[in-house]
Amino acid sequence: MEEIRGLVVKSTGSWYDIEKEDGQRISARLKGKFRLKGLKSTNPVAVGDFIRFHMEGEEGVIHTIEDRKNYIVRRSINLSKQIQIIAANVDLLFLVITIDSPPTTLGFVDRFLAGAEAYRIPTVLVYNKIDLYQTAEQKEELERWKAIYSSAGYEQLEVSAEEKTGIEELKAMMKGKTSIFSGHSGVGKSTLVNALDENFKLKTSEISDFHKTGKHTTTFAELFELPFGGKIIDTPGIKGFGTVELESEVLSHYFPEMRSRMGGCKFNNCVHINEPKCAVKEAVEAGEIAIERYENYLSIYHDDEREHHREKGVRG
Repeated sequence: MEEIRGLVVKSTGSWYDIEKEDGQRISARLKGKFRLKGLKSTNPVAVGDFIRFHMEGEEGVIHTIEDRKNYIVRRSINLSKQIQIIAANVDLLFLVITIDSPPTTLGFVDRFLAGAEAYRIPTVLVYNKIDLYQTAEQKEELERWKAIYSSAGYEQLEVSAEEKTGIEELKAMMKGKTSIFSGHSGVGKSTLVNALDENFKLKTSEISDFHKTGKHTTTFAELFELPFGGKIIDTPGIKGFGTVELESEVLSHYFPEMRSRMGGCKFNNCVHINEPKCAVKEAVEAGEIAIERYENYLSIYHDDEREHHREKGVRG
């Protein structure tokens, strides 16, 4: 029986569209029950996965999922600890931000970035709608944000989907890579992605139904080829990505500017709050780590500690 390698380009529940290495597409299903080690997932296969399968008549049967370099999840809506994997093997995640119209908060961005770091997904901050920033206050706020995330080591890009500013630079970043776009509703993700390719019309129904009703509605991701040599995974479920559980004792590992200074702390298990001789707190005081990032770190740390104790109380 010939074993064939392929890329999952679309998920529709129990069936998957697979692109073979010669470019041909076939429909495939899973063979029996799949369980991935250490992962309680509602779906073992995700768009972006490389799999191996064999043919049974006209249908493919998936029997192996290759190791992933990373994956993106969202928590299942039921109360179990299960997650839904919504994409795998992502090269770049573009977080679309608007300083105004509507405003994105630093708190949302920092929790989102920590989640991306936890799942080892490189993230670029994309400031959209820069054509609307005309006042001195708006321009100053944009520069303040750029200074915060420059000191944290993140790549950043200014764009205007409406005026096509920065689109060529964005395409250059995406070339040869598999990308995902995320961000709050209203930041212009769909307009931005459509600006990459005039023939590409991203579905804009997105997550609204899922978030308005709060019910578990199955959402399907799909991978698209772009003409300049990039791929994009369109998935409506990523908005909840920034709310993944982060263990408070290792939270600082997901802030790159803290991670790089940990070796200088007196204690190996330093969480950079009350400990003496803490290299991270010293860097904050010296202005080397943005105070806004540190304050959001504390906020996420204490939120997650409260959540952990609440869950222990419920289980107890």
